[in-house]
Amino acid sequence: MNERTSVAKQDRQVSAEGQDRRDVAMTPPVDVIEDAYAITLLADMPGVSKDKLNVQFETDTLTIEGEVSLDLPEGMESSHAEVRLPLYRRVFSLSRELDTENSSAEFRNGVLKLRIPKAAHVQPRKIEVRTA
Repeated sequence: MNERTSVAKQDRQVSAEGQDRRDVAMTPPVDVIEDAYAITLLADMPGVSKDKLNVQFETDTLTIEGEVSLDLPEGMESSHAEVRLPLYRRVFSLSRELDTENSSAEFRNGVLKLRIPKAAHVQPRKIEVRTA
């Protein structure tokens, strides 16, 4: 699996510094773990709620996006914010040996766990040996 740079257009947003933010997103750190049967991606996306998370397969591409929503109590205003970009985005090119149709995803405590099984023809298989 290879990472690929991709930029998706969004509604025009301008940051406090006057920078156009439509093409800018934070890159979430992702761990990729491979075993004989699947790959598992663990993406850290703090501040993203499940309803603001988007995981999409298109041809041989995986796109992970999440919008950060920091809820402030009513009547309060942030005086300092280290999260300047409210969007996470990561795009991966996938091998054709992966079975994206049977993928599963979990999202808990800001961590996305995505498991993509390998196609049956590339998984190890045991051959029974009989005695004559």
